[in-house]
Amino acid sequence: MKEVTVSGKSIDEAVSSALDSLNSSKDNVDIQVLEEPRKGFFGLFGAKPARVKVLLKPDPVANAINYLEKVIHLMGITAQVHVTKVNERHYQCELTSEHIAVLIGKRGQTLNALQFLANLTLNKDITKNITMTLDAEGYRERREASLRKLAQRMVLKAKKTSRAVRLEPMPSFERKIIHSAIQGTADIRTASQGEEPHRYVIIYPQKYK
Repeated sequence: MKEVTVSGKSIDEAVSSALDSLNSSKDNVDIQVLEEPRKGFFGLFGAKPARVKVLLKPDPVANAINYLEKVIHLMGITAQVHVTKVNERHYQCELTSEHIAVLIGKRGQTLNALQFLANLTLNKDITKNITMTLDAEGYRERREASLRKLAQRMVLKAKKTSRAVRLEPMPSFERKIIHSAIQGTADIRTASQGEEPHRYVIIYPQKYK
C-alpha cells in the first residue's frame, strides 16, 4: 500500500489513522488535505469530517537496491544484496554470489560501475546527498592495501628517475587512497588531473625532469 485516503473528525485524527494504516510516520509521508472538517449547525446538521490523502514517500535506498538487483539479474548472475546503514548519509552494501569475480571485474571496474549506478539511483529524487559503498567479499579492503603498496612503489620510482609518474585512471575514492598513502612523504607531491571518468593521479618528485 503506497497511499490511503482517510476521513476523521479532525485533520490530525485522519492523519493519525492513515499513518496507522501505512505503518509509517509523518517523516516518511506526504499529506494532502482534501477537505477541512465542518461542524455544521448545532454541531450536527451539515457536519463533514476531514478527508486527507497520505502518500508514502519513495524510499531512495530501497529504490537503489531494487535497481541494483535488476542490473545484476540482467547480467545473468544470482547475488544477494545486504545493506547496512552506517549513518544518515551513508550506507554499506555487501554483495555475495557464486560468481563474485564477475561482479568485481578487472581491478574492481564492474563493482565500481555498479556502485556508480546505485548512487545515481539513490540520489535521483532527493535533495540531500546520500552515498552507498558497494563491497564484495572484502574486496574494498584488499584493494586499498594493494593501492597503498602501489603508491609506495611509484614513489620510489619517481625518486629514482626524478620524473613524474602517472597512474592509471581511478574513481575519486581510490585516488584519495593514493593521495593519503603518499601524504607527508618527503620530497614528493601528488595531483589529480584529467576529466572524469578518466581522472588520474600524478606523483611528482621535488625536482623532476
